[in-house]
Amino acid sequence: MDERQLRVLRELAERGSLAAVARALHVTPSAVSQQLAALQRSFAVPLTQKRGRRLALTLAGEALASAAVDVAAAMDAARRAVGDHLDSARTPVSVCAFHSAALAWFGPLLTALDGTPPLRCTDEDVAQDAFPALVADHDVVVAHRPEASPAWPARRVRVVPLLLEPLHVALAAEHPLAGREELRVADVAAERWVSVHEGFPLAGLLDVVAVAARRPLDVVHRINEVFVATSVVAAGDAVALVPARTSRPGPDVVLRPLADVRVNRRVDALLRPEALARRGVRTVLDALRDVARTPGG
Repeated sequence: MDERQLRVLRELAERGSLAAVARALHVTPSAVSQQLAALQRSFAVPLTQKRGRRLALTLAGEALASAAVDVAAAMDAARRAVGDHLDSARTPVSVCAFHSAALAWFGPLLTALDGTPPLRCTDEDVAQDAFPALVADHDVVVAHRPEASPAWPARRVRVVPLLLEPLHVALAAEHPLAGREELRVADVAAERWVSVHEGFPLAGLLDVVAVAARRPLDVVHRINEVFVATSVVAAGDAVALVPARTSRPGPDVVLRPLADVRVNRRVDALLRPEALARRGVRTVLDALRDVARTPGG
């Protein structure tokens, strides 16, 4: 058993197929199979099993893949002991964020860091349960979930809280309710609504409103991009729940809080445990915290 074999097992646990592991490690599927076979020879119980056409981990394999996370962190620490070049401020840090956070925070983050370390920015619009897998390809992943939803899987990722963000009702500026300072669920329960696609984090938050209203909401549009959703709102066709801090609605849209129901999302940075050992990653996390605390950010 060696580090390369453990890495292959861990990647299989996180990526789900031999082909995906091979692409990530820039080797052939045959080479991946050989590493798994070599690792299997070190254990008396099966580490993998066939499920249809896919290769999956057994319970023993999952336990070893989990331990491989700690092994990777320990090996990374050992390499740092003999190679302080890993702390170089010139090493780029890749940051991935969902769309509204990318729109609100990438610019201020780039300005704050001023190239030290260099940033590689990517936006990703994924379902809630897909965020943890992104840490395999990015140093820092800015993710979001409804406040009351299950926590991120601690076995796979480290979580750095950034923001607890309320969601407000977005209304056209000419809407009859736009003049109020705050709204109640009963005021908007009968409205036409814009929601995100099923499985995406903000869909669960609209369910909170439906439960409080004791009736299903009339969802007429499914739009993931907040700025596209608010353009529909501005046209007066529907209302929407949008983030109060990170959205950027135009002058034709107003945001009003709901007074009788708590609708919040958690915005967190997710990363692999060993990434926290890099000075550049820690610098980026510090800057992200500052940007998230900034009013209007």
